[in-house]
Amino acid sequence: MDKILKGIMKYRVTDRKTMVEQFKQVANNPAPKAVFFTCMDSRMIPTRFTETNVGDMFVVRNAGNVIPHCGHFLDEYHTNEPAALELGCIINDIRHIIVCGHSDCKAMNLLYALRDAEMSSQKNRRLSPLRSWLCTHAHSSLEKFQQLALTGYQHPLIFQAETPMRKFVAYIDPDDKFAIPDKLSQVHCLQQMQNIASYSFLKSRLEKHELHIHALWFDIYSGDIYYFSRGEKRFIEINENTIDPLLKEVKRYYS
Repeated sequence: MDKILKGIMKYRVTDRKTMVEQFKQVANNPAPKAVFFTCMDSRMIPTRFTETNVGDMFVVRNAGNVIPHCGHFLDEYHTNEPAALELGCIINDIRHIIVCGHSDCKAMNLLYALRDAEMSSQKNRRLSPLRSWLCTHAHSSLEKFQQLALTGYQHPLIFQAETPMRKFVAYIDPDDKFAIPDKLSQVHCLQQMQNIASYSFLKSRLEKHELHIHALWFDIYSGDIYYFSRGEKRFIEINENTIDPLLKEVKRYYS
């Protein structure tokens, strides 16, 4: 708390005035461009690595950037994530949803360990809210990852896209650059795209191509950011050589 309180005092001197001016500018006409789902990991600072500012994004964070599938909920029982989707995409008419995972994700490392039956047993789940959260809402990611592992990480996976009739193919880490739990993290990102598309209140906008779902992946140790390219069927590093093709793909797929 000492660091946080002193940080607030520094903010009062350095950034408060500028931020208040920005709040005033967007107060009457806020126009956020994306709902951004990411992990609560303290190393993930999405507004910094996207260079976004006040009013640009709704940011939703939890352990493991999980968006539960709609099938987990009955009637009025929901969690924060679908409520954020409704607030952002229906009430505020945001057109882009981004799921952003990262390397060395502690939640994904634990999910990988939960392949073990004892680790994921009902007894252990009762003792750990995090294990229960992952076993309940990220099990589909683990199942998808195990399909990949059976092929020696060589064969592509198929995910449902914005509508049940649309699919996309994904090769996971074809250059074998990342650790096995990081491969799971990438699979998990793409599975969350499928989970988002399960919500009926988004169906009309998705079918009309008024709403688009994207995946990013952040390599903590290099600082590199990857975008899942449906054209290339894999995560592509965003850099000086790839930015123009990626912008063209985004325009082609999501305009």
